[in-house]
Amino acid sequence: MPRDKPPSEFFVHERGICESADVGIGTRIWAFAHVLPKARIGRDCNICDHVFIENDVILGDEVTVKSGVQLWDGVRLGNRVFVGPNATFTNDPFPRSRKPPAKFAETIVEEDASIGANATILPGLKIGRAAMVGAGAVVTDSVPAYAMVVGNPARIVGYRTEASAEAATTPVGSLGREAGSRVSIGVGSCALLRMPQYRDLRGSLAPIDFAKDLPFEPRRSFVVHDVPSRNVRGEHAHRTCHQFLVAATGRFSVLVDDGANRREIDLEGPGIGLFLPPMIWSIQYKFEAHTLLLVFASAPYDAADYIRDYEVFRAAARDGAS
Repeated sequence: MPRDKPPSEFFVHERGICESADVGIGTRIWAFAHVLPKARIGRDCNICDHVFIENDVILGDEVTVKSGVQLWDGVRLGNRVFVGPNATFTNDPFPRSRKPPAKFAETIVEEDASIGANATILPGLKIGRAAMVGAGAVVTDSVPAYAMVVGNPARIVGYRTEASAEAATTPVGSLGREAGSRVSIGVGSCALLRMPQYRDLRGSLAPIDFAKDLPFEPRRSFVVHDVPSRNVRGEHAHRTCHQFLVAATGRFSVLVDDGANRREIDLEGPGIGLFLPPMIWSIQYKFEAHTLLLVFASAPYDAADYIRDYEVFRAAARDGAS
């Protein structure tokens, strides 16, 4: 039977072993789990049966580690991370018996992320905030914040949004039929715009009058094409640059994020464009074959204008809103 402890202390089952004193209040360590002396475990964690936690491991608060998981040196789990049964972490890209590296690779799972049962995480990767790794996935590359990945090797199949799937995708029907119609999508000042189109027996024409049809006058344009459907583009925000995205041909999806709200938008054909103001995190994926993405930008290329780390973006967006 488990031994009782005062509520101010953490709990260790009588058949569990916890050699660390750096364990937060309310944490529960169950039978046949083993925690080594230098491990650091936060408050209100649940360490299930048959879990092994090595020395150089850090767990945040309210972490759940299900049965059959080993957390090796270099693993860092943020607050409220869930690790499913028998998920496997690795920390050495070229393991050899009795020949450890000088330093083990650090694997970071950011807060609110979930790792499904039997998933395998290769060493030195980052699983982004609130990401979801599907059961049995083999993760060979870092996973962006809020992404959902499945398969071997793991690929992105979607992104988590606060709204339902229906609300998360703004229907094209929300737009008026006239060129110039505009509808907000609920993320910053992002908006969908109806573009002019003309059709007759000879084919279709989709002109763009920069001064009339776009919300800014472009100073640069570029085309994205030949993207394998499983690949992801973007994954950045701009500090000052405005952008306008059009599917000149084909179809793709865009995730937009202002640091507080996220939506996924489908773009198909040149009749509708998506306006992205500064300080919007944007990702493009689900490219259909032969899709051509046309982008207009309000400024010439400037590497300093890009924010490529999502956590840096969130902090900047939060500071800007305060």
